[in-house]
Amino acid sequence: MEMETEEDALFEDADFAAVDSALFADYTTPLSRLVGQVTWLRPQHICKHPQLFPDNLTDAYPKQGILGDCWLLCACTMLLKSHHLLAKVMPPGQSVWGESGYRGEFQFRFWRNGHWVEVQVDDRLPCINNTPCFSRCHSPTAFWVALLEKAYAKLHGSYENLWAGQVCEAMVDLSGAMAERWSLKRATDTPAGKSLFPKLSGAMRKRSYISCCVHSTPAVTPELGQFHALSVMEWTDVKTSDGQEVQLLRIWNPWGRMCWGGAWTKSRAGWSSLDPSCSMELLGRTQEGEFWVDEKEFQLEFDELTVGYPVSDVGHLQSIYTGSFLTHTQQIRGRWVKGHSAGGCRNNSSYSSNPKFWLRVEEGGEVLLSVLQCGPWRAQRSCSQQPLGGSSSSQQHPHYQAIALHLWKVEKKRFNLMRTLNSTPCASSRTHAYEREIVVHTHLTAGFYLLVPSTFLQGAEGKFLLRVHSTCPTRLSEVKVSVQQECVGGEWETVSLCGSWIAGSTAGGGRNFSSHKQNPRVPFTVTYDPGGTNTIVTLRQHSPENSLHAIGFHIYKVPDGKVDSMVISSAVCPVVSCVPHSHSQEVSVQCRLPPAVYTILPSTYEPDHSAEYTVTVARRIHRRVMSSQERLGQVVQEISHVSVMGL
Repeated sequence: MEMETEEDALFEDADFAAVDSALFADYTTPLSRLVGQVTWLRPQHICKHPQLFPDNLTDAYPKQGILGDCWLLCACTMLLKSHHLLAKVMPPGQSVWGESGYRGEFQFRFWRNGHWVEVQVDDRLPCINNTPCFSRCHSPTAFWVALLEKAYAKLHGSYENLWAGQVCEAMVDLSGAMAERWSLKRATDTPAGKSLFPKLSGAMRKRSYISCCVHSTPAVTPELGQFHALSVMEWTDVKTSDGQEVQLLRIWNPWGRMCWGGAWTKSRAGWSSLDPSCSMELLGRTQEGEFWVDEKEFQLEFDELTVGYPVSDVGHLQSIYTGSFLTHTQQIRGRWVKGHSAGGCRNNSSYSSNPKFWLRVEEGGEVLLSVLQCGPWRAQRSCSQQPLGGSSSSQQHPHYQAIALHLWKVEKKRFNLMRTLNSTPCASSRTHAYEREIVVHTHLTAGFYLLVPSTFLQGAEGKFLLRVHSTCPTRLSEVKVSVQQECVGGEWETVSLCGSWIAGSTAGGGRNFSSHKQNPRVPFTVTYDPGGTNTIVTLRQHSPENSLHAIGFHIYKVPDGKVDSMVISSAVCPVVSCVPHSHSQEVSVQCRLPPAVYTILPSTYEPDHSAEYTVTVARRIHRRVMSSQERLGQVVQEISHVSVMGL
């Protein structure tokens, strides 16, 4: 009987096999030149004593291979600054080479669309001439980077799908937090005469995860080429011999070599302006692939900053603006559906049909909101091949929609939706942008806020995750408005009112009960009757699905227009009724009403059943044009997509 060898017992991942399909997606990058040259080896066949992490932290830093994924490696340095994040992404206690439990399999976790997902891979790595050809550690015997890269490639479908991407996206995937991108070329982001990091306090400069990138070839280093991402490892203030203050930044290049020729590289003029002991100390901090630049040179040569929010040991985001911990977290999913809830930007009369959400802020505080597109889970190379500027067609992103988020403060009991949406938002993203996630940072006082995520184009479809992190208690919920397709794109006005049935007070029950008149009243006025349906009323109860009440409503015409003085009795007949009462989350009716004043009595079937509800009235109106001229933001810039990195 043939005995099974130890090598035969090792795990081989059938879902991400060691074949060309794991390497290549569409053969459109320089990676396609590797066809037929790659072999797959386990770490024990690459070196004698493989290990997951080296003893020296410096040796654990990534080193880019011939795959253009510097954006991922810059995010990986974040894990080396945060042990609890590293343990989240790569669970500790896994058996490694030389241990009795070793089976050649490793587990990783990545944050995806609102939750952590597990990815299992074997440890067969793509090699050329018995050496890993993609990312690795500075120590040739450490393999945590190569294995994480393989798991991330599996999540994206192939290694080639990692060719070009955004550092901010990888930061979010490895932390579950948020990241922001700041342009260094726009005066609005970096005001003249102010600090390079005007939004970051000194403490947060040390705690935040910061990357920088070039979109064009730097004048001081032609070798660096275009679209490359690097990491800011440190910045410090020093004084020159003549008393001038200079801010210096230590930059790390994923290539593992310096590739810089500025005034503060070794033996250059900048160091002669400092005290020799200071120069020696700062130069002694640089590791392989690191170099120093001053603030002026940095702003001149680099195009963009990416700043990742720190995460505490218990999972709370820390504000990069104030340093406060955002201890309250809410998230909710939504989608834009063509013909129903894809209303486009505020230039469109259909804007009000976009998904809408309530944010209740219990007390004032700092609030961070974001809209994350739950699109294809892969790097987006195609956009990088489109030139900036030019026709609108060149601004289209192949996978993401241009998205934005606006929010308005409203009264708790009643508000006019169209009037609100025509007013100036209390906070918003600046423009619609072709990005996976847009972030809005603000401070809000206590109260109710209406949140409207939107795409720039009307009818653009997609799923999204709305996230809220705050220093104060908040409650996030969806505003359910059941308006049929007939309404979308037409001239309609929608008004929502939140209320409650209170036992012994406003829970009067149906018309069969004498207490029916005690139910809350929701007045509205019909001013336009073009023929056909001109009014849609929806009642939604906010009760758990396992304890729904039977709900319905009646619409009464108010003879003299005075709602408060109107007497409702069994002798007064409603003009429209939504009955029989139904044990459902939401009931709705469409009708045609002549111009007049009306009132709605929402009710549970039986009296004294307490619950909260929302009544939404959609009315046909004369056409109103939004007083807004939304503009489309620039197409997203891709990182490290032009040349093969690390050759």
